[in-house]
Amino acid sequence: MTQSTVDPLHTLAHTHLSAEIAERWIGLLRPGLRLEKATDPGTAPVVGRLGGVPELPEGAEWPVWEGHGPLAFIASLDCALLPSGALDIAIPADGTLAFFYFDGQLDDGDALVAPDEPDTWAGARVLYVPADVPTAAHATPVGLRPYPEVPLTARAEATAPYTWHPLVHREFDSLPDDHPLWGEDFQEALYDHSGGTEHRLGGHANPVQDAVESEVAHGALGNPPWDDPRIEEEALRWVLLAQFDTDNDADMMWGDCGALYWLIRPGDLAERRFDRAMFTWQCG
Repeated sequence: MTQSTVDPLHTLAHTHLSAEIAERWIGLLRPGLRLEKATDPGTAPVVGRLGGVPELPEGAEWPVWEGHGPLAFIASLDCALLPSGALDIAIPADGTLAFFYFDGQLDDGDALVAPDEPDTWAGARVLYVPADVPTAAHATPVGLRPYPEVPLTARAEATAPYTWHPLVHREFDSLPDDHPLWGEDFQEALYDHSGGTEHRLGGHANPVQDAVESEVAHGALGNPPWDDPRIEEEALRWVLLAQFDTDNDADMMWGDCGALYWLIRPGDLAERRFDRAMFTWQCG
């Protein structure tokens, strides 16, 4: 693992906000792992990869969305190699996490996976393979093109909540339009800080459009009206498991430079109930 410091976000906050608001905002930061292309594996260990072919339990069937077809393999992470002690979520100590998504290759993007449409939830999957389960490489099903393989390293970093995240609203009383957190300089500094390709495990999600936690909460509650106060309460019960960005090296383009997000409740994560993870995606 390579290690970073929270100083950039601390400095950013104290540069653009009052001391009192800066400290309250800093209190909302969460540790995450930035997953980056391994340019020199000898310097930082490879903890996973984008693309290629997955190692699945021997005899296991490739994940399929019934009525639509097989899911594309997006990424896998070796939990034993992840610096999970740097996180505030209970990632397994060993085994492998594999992420699959119906990416539109088979239907030209006609069928979309969305948290507010339960009939589509089978189009995104997280599989956990325990370390003691024998595995074998599974060939990509006919009709799907595997993504180019990109090895990944992990770097610990502090992550900031999206300004419209319910956690921020709770801390700062729903943010009136003239609140300092909406200041142009502060928002531009946040944007610059999070620039570039962002694959992430744990921490706060970096949404392309709006709070992904609210999207998932809305779907989990059965799609009530958006002004239903339960949505904000439910959103606070979900944490980011992983996000995978548009990535030229892996030939991954999610809509218009978008990202894929998997979220999970901490209790389900602790119980290894990855079948209860929920998925959403956003693009520009």
